Amino acid sequence: MAYSKLGRSSSQRKALLRDLVTDLIIHERIETTESKAKELKRLADKMVTLGKKNTLHSRRQAAKIVRPEQVSETKTALQKLFDDIAPRFKGRDGGYTRIYKIMPRRGDNAPMAIIEFVE
Repeated sequence: MAYSKLGRSSSQRKALLRDLVTDLIIHERIETTESKAKELKRLADKMVTLGKKNTLHSRRQAAKIVRPEQVSETKTALQKLFDDIAPRFKGRDGGYTRIYKIMPRRGDNAPMAIIEFVE
């Protein structure tokens, strides 16, 4: 399976995607570059699929990727994924995220996009 290197080493790329998927789970909508959004879509859809399985094994697999950040005083990003986001998509077989292209970034004219969970 081919993927974009995003101009980073493998450890930097993994850290970037982990941060992005955690932010997407917390905020449910983020703005990033188009190429990062396309790579993030694959990972975010995989996280929702793990959330739908809702087994101990799938929770541990997701915990390897989703950072342990607090969403509220009582909930982490991983708990939000399994308790709030994944149950929304029980009747859906894929395509949990959507990408909108928006105006290029002002400083360097990079193509920008908004990625969000489908309602």
